Amino acid sequence: MEFSDTYKHSGACCFSPDARFLAVAVDYRLVIRDVVSLKVVQLYSCLDKISYIEWAPDSEYLLCGLFKRAVVQAWSVSQPEWTCKIDEGSIGIVHARWSPDSRHILTTSEFQLRLTVWSLVSTACVHVPWPKHSTKAVSFSKDGKYIAIGTRRDCRDYIHLLACQGWEAMGNFEVGTSDFADLEWSPNDSTVAVWDSPLEYKVLIYSPDGRCLFKYAAYENALGVKSVTWSPCGQFLGVGSYDQIVRVLNQLTWKPAAEFSHPAQIRPPSSTIVFKEVDEPWRTDIESIYAKGLPCDSLRRVFYKVVEAPVTVPSLKPAVDKPNPKQGIGMLAWSADSQYFFTRNDNMPNALWIWDVVRLELLTLLLQKDPIRSAAWDPIYPRIALCTGTSQLYLWTPSGACCVQIPLANFYASELKWIPDGTALLLKDKDAFCCTFVPMLPEFEPDDENENDGDRE
Repeated sequence: MEFSDTYKHSGACCFSPDARFLAVAVDYRLVIRDVVSLKVVQLYSCLDKISYIEWAPDSEYLLCGLFKRAVVQAWSVSQPEWTCKIDEGSIGIVHARWSPDSRHILTTSEFQLRLTVWSLVSTACVHVPWPKHSTKAVSFSKDGKYIAIGTRRDCRDYIHLLACQGWEAMGNFEVGTSDFADLEWSPNDSTVAVWDSPLEYKVLIYSPDGRCLFKYAAYENALGVKSVTWSPCGQFLGVGSYDQIVRVLNQLTWKPAAEFSHPAQIRPPSSTIVFKEVDEPWRTDIESIYAKGLPCDSLRRVFYKVVEAPVTVPSLKPAVDKPNPKQGIGMLAWSADSQYFFTRNDNMPNALWIWDVVRLELLTLLLQKDPIRSAAWDPIYPRIALCTGTSQLYLWTPSGACCVQIPLANFYASELKWIPDGTALLLKDKDAFCCTFVPMLPEFEPDDENENDGDRE
């Protein structure tokens, strides 16, 4: 793997949807870099420090949230002279997002007083009063035609539907939650999933016309749902709970197809492959390592070792006197082909559990030396990248796992993002970032028999 040099950032970094550019916030400056060369393509100066950036789906525009100033600025990549400024005045702005058509910006005011749709084409704007949350409970259908917005009035929760063409109201119906946490359209746009706050276990499935198709509650009188994610194929809904169990609901019957628990020990007989991170001193010339400017971690060889059951998974006891206990499924994500998903049980922060939905079993367990900070699936292939705030990058595929030393001095990756085409990774330290270009793995390469004979010599 090849790593770039490090560059400064002040928080927000993201790839463009077409995988051509990388946008980086450096205090009040917005820097646009070419993904391949990382050369600066455009440089914009904002009115204040940038809190948030987001690419438009067409990769033509970017928005910058200057939330301390309650302002949103938008820029064009191809037309540097074009700019847009949104200022809500005393009502403030705490979040902003693009619409699927890349020509409208949605902002949420302070105290969730209203959500406003701003047009970049005309001066028209549409207001939706009393949005439920500032950053959550807003979901666009995958075809980009509709938006579902969670609202609350008179101590009741509602879903407000708008047509993105003209932003006209399509419906408004009450949902049967006490204080719902979030909502999300299904990948096939046929239903909307809604789940309640952790104080009450409740997952509800609604049709766009307001009919409740299914209600699900695994238990009562305990902390409930912590994470919910649709599989990309739309056939499954993964529900992670505070009881350390993932329940996979089948979209046809809306009943649990499987339950996956996170035991404190993997006992034999078990088909699970357990990779444990270990390190040992390098048998090499120490002076040559210092001469190359590599980090001190380079003095030790870090690698995965396959261990046999029984295997004990390190766990933490959550504090009973503090809110938001570190327990339950805080991380849940599906692979692009929907065959696998990974989880992190928050009271076992050093373990990444990888499940096979076809076989309904725990396929792999990754045991790290340090708590997992960030993990993400390759957008194209069944491949996971994760980091733990060290100078190591970890990769997993169904054929195995590996540890990669980041050859940069004093760089400790605490966050990562995949480029949309899966060819590169963005790694972030506290004040710097770098890019690494990930090679195609052998199991994903096309067979020679399938190659065009005309390309051969």
